[in-house]
Parts: sequence; structure tokens; C-alpha cells
Amino acid sequence: MMRDFVLASWLCLVALSPALAQSQSQPLLPAPQRVLTLSATASMDVPNDWLTLSFSTTREGSDASVVQSALRQALDAALAEARKVAKPGQVEVRAGNLSVYPRYNPKGGISGWQGSTELTVEGRDMTVIAQLAPRISTMSIARVGYSLSREAREQVESEVGARAIERYKKRADEVTRQFGFNRWSLREAQLNTDAPMPPVPVLRAKAMAASAADEALPVEPGRGQVNAMVTGSIQME
Repeated sequence: MMRDFVLASWLCLVALSPALAQSQSQPLLPAPQRVLTLSATASMDVPNDWLTLSFSTTREGSDASVVQSALRQALDAALAEARKVAKPGQVEVRAGNLSVYPRYNPKGGISGWQGSTELTVEGRDMTVIAQLAPRISTMSIARVGYSLSREAREQVESEVGARAIERYKKRADEVTRQFGFNRWSLREAQLNTDAPMPPVPVLRAKAMAASAADEALPVEPGRGQVNAMVTGSIQME
């Protein structure tokens, strides 16, 4: 009788095995149906309102401390001039790195020392910054760049983001109708905005000529661009 019970249990297990295997191979939840991923973009051109002016200088010599001292004197003189026009939010002054490093001869020995330092003046008062340029006599202009201030970018981001969202909704309406459905619902979405920095030209030769003539730096801010992108998925119904 025990043998009959074992045999019956074995037969039951064999009968259930295909069903168990099938249930394990299938997902617990059905795969999403009629789901579509879309994206939409928008952009706005706005006038640049932020000028960044970078000064730099180099020194070299046989003694590291002498080179460092010369760089410090040049930076201090430039800082003193720049601080005369500094004003929070309008003209900001920032000292850069001061570094001194050795120069090596063909035999691997130290033949001398050289170093460099930088000073950055930036802000929305472009006229004052441009007039400051020729007064910095101990350093040369290394870079000039125009961009959007944080406040200007934030003001535009909400508007350009709203444009991207409206374009996304319009695109979803169109695609839903093209697929033969009546409506759609949003499953998930992400909104990203950015204001790419324009290339910063090196105007060393032109700036040095302007400085020598005691003329203000020419100001040509141009326009910047703020972009927004919406990506997400919809459920067509």
C-alpha cells in the first residue's frame, strides 16, 4: 500500500512539473502595452549679460623664491587696481592659482624656475570691466568671454521649459492619433535645461595693443542660448 502511495505522489509531481515550469518562466506582471517613448526640445536666444575677463602673467629666473615674489608683486598690483571698481553682483574679482615649477636641462638637472598666476574680473557691468583692462599694467589679458548670468538664465529657463513641455504634449497628441488611439496618459517624464557656454576666444594680441594705447577693451557680448528637453513615455489608450 505504501508503494501505491509513493507511485501516486510521483505521478502527481510529474503532472504538475510542466505547469510549475511554465509559471516560473512567465513574469508576475504583464508587460506594458501601447507604451511609447517621446522627446521634445525648445530653445531661446537671449542677450549675454555677463563678461568674464581673465588676466595672466609669467615670470622666470634662477631662484624659485625670486620668481614667486615677482609673481606675487604682479598679482598684488593687479588686485589693488581691480578692487577699486569691485562691486558685488556687478564687478567681482577673483585671484587665480599662483604656481612655480622647475625647468630641466637635457641632463635632467634644474636649470631655472618659471611660474604663472591669474586674475579674473567678471560681472554684468561690462563698461566698468572694459575700462579696467588698460589699467592692469602688471598682467596681460588672456581670455575674454561672454555668457548669461545666473539670474538671467533662471528667468529664461522656466519659459523655455514650458515651451518644451507644450511641444511634448502636442507631439504625444499627434502620435496617439496616428496609431489609432483616442487619448494618452503620461507614465514618466524628465525635464532638463542648460545654457551652453560659448567658446572663449583668446584675444591676447588685440588686448595688449588696446592696453598699450590706454583704450578700453571693445565690448561685443552677442547672444546666448538656453535649451530645454523633455523626455518621457506615454500610455496610449
